[in-house]
Amino acid sequence: MKPQELVKDIFDVGIIDWTMQDFHGFYTPHGVTYNSYLIMAEKICLIDTVKAVYSGEFLDNIKKIIDPKKIDCIIINHVEPDHSGSMPAIAAACPNAKFYISRQGKGEAIEHYGDIFDFEVVKAGDSLSLGNKTLQFIPVPMLHWPDSMITYLVEDKILFSNDAFGQHYCTSKRFDDEVDTGILYYEVKKYFANILLPYAKLIGNALKTVNKLDLQLIAPGHGCIWRSHIKELLAKYEEWGKGTKSSKLIIVYDTMWGGTEAMARAITRGASSAGITVKLFRYDNVNKSDIAAELLTAGGILFGSPTQNSGMMPNLGGLFTYLKGLKPIGKKAAAFGTLGWSGGAQKDMEEFMIKAGLEVETGYNCKWRPRSEEILTAEQFGYDFAQKLK
Repeated sequence: MKPQELVKDIFDVGIIDWTMQDFHGFYTPHGVTYNSYLIMAEKICLIDTVKAVYSGEFLDNIKKIIDPKKIDCIIINHVEPDHSGSMPAIAAACPNAKFYISRQGKGEAIEHYGDIFDFEVVKAGDSLSLGNKTLQFIPVPMLHWPDSMITYLVEDKILFSNDAFGQHYCTSKRFDDEVDTGILYYEVKKYFANILLPYAKLIGNALKTVNKLDLQLIAPGHGCIWRSHIKELLAKYEEWGKGTKSSKLIIVYDTMWGGTEAMARAITRGASSAGITVKLFRYDNVNKSDIAAELLTAGGILFGSPTQNSGMMPNLGGLFTYLKGLKPIGKKAAAFGTLGWSGGAQKDMEEFMIKAGLEVETGYNCKWRPRSEEILTAEQFGYDFAQKLK
């Protein structure tokens, strides 16, 4: 069957990876897509490629529309291998094609695949005529690599945005108004939190440019294509880029013999009684990428751990290291837990919270398993922390 025609003469030739559930530590229960688009203009143009393992299927998709040897132009918006992995196969199959790429992208591509491409470096303000269609190049460095750019098709009013505005969401339908919007918007938020959050302060400048464009479609490098909710999407990005704060509280803990878990439940009751939204997670049954997604729109987070070998429980270290890289600034945080003959978990957790850019508040600990009066104190601790978020 011929690949789907999104609008006249523009085809979706990418790959749907239905069973991919771990994207370098990013939990993707709805799978991953590697989007690529073929523009059948007077000059034939391919926008981005796909992960290397799918090179054969990718070329088969293209061949259902055109002989790859007839492709004139290939746009590489971003060199991360999920988008560029098929570049060597495409270069071999499209011997007459020129590759258009940012200066940083050229260097990265040569490091990845060798100096085997006919490159033309493009910069802000540059455009490419396809005869009856025109592409404009817009650099967006560090969203989310130094090479990142987006490409605008003037006549059809389509923004090929690569990682910006993407989501990890596989469906047989390709447009935003054809899928479950609850899942769609959660995956958009999760993608922003886990991929773009470290560079959120750069979002505003990129949006100034994007908001000036007349947009009928946003065609990202992952997930569904936007045609009906573009204004809502841009508003979400603007909000998240500025740093969302709310009274929502996230509580994440691990436990050995149930003492820290009892404290976590008590703190949750206390915070809930203050009238705020609270979400409680035991870390051994939730992925760090989901924690990041929840924290994006929360005002604060509490971490709980018993002391084990004079420190926090080791698996929480992975979560803290992950959050340190994401830099979720502007969020209040505190530690709680239990200890035996020595402490250490609270000190460990507070040091990691500071490194992650969190605003550390005074925590709460008790020895061994909390007694009835200590459970009441934990409830009050939760209530008081919630008041700081309101």
